[in-house]
Amino acid sequence: MTHKIPVSVLVVIHTAELDVLLIERAGQPGFWQSVTGSVDAVDEPLLQTAARELCEETGIVADGERIVLRDWHLANEYEIYPIWRHRYAPGVTRNTEHVFSVQVPRDVVITLSPREHLQYAWLPYLAAADRCFSSSNAEAILLLPAMTGLARPA
Repeated sequence: MTHKIPVSVLVVIHTAELDVLLIERAGQPGFWQSVTGSVDAVDEPLLQTAARELCEETGIVADGERIVLRDWHLANEYEIYPIWRHRYAPGVTRNTEHVFSVQVPRDVVITLSPREHLQYAWLPYLAAADRCFSSSNAEAILLLPAMTGLARPA
């Protein structure tokens, strides 16, 4: 078995109105999150990882024109949940997660990977933050207005 590299991306998908797309994990029903995933190789660029995971998990292609990934230059270090530690080399307990966002049209087609996710939901950003099981994911969603310059309409 190849161990996962403890470097990952978090991609917060949102609309101009700050509605956020969350996806429910297939292996952990009730665990809602944004797109996440680890680098495939130590030298894989983080932007490439973010684009790959975005496409694999939602079918959304970051074309660099209409759909553009935005690197927040923000990294969170956290303890890997015990239920997922077996995926990493023995003794690895911490992961560094790099945060990205992507603004999409509300009618973008979402195609989930059934192996990874059960369903998706669009939620106003505050409700999305409340639904996330991961505190770093919730915190990133709460930063959306500041990081994107968008404001939720009153």
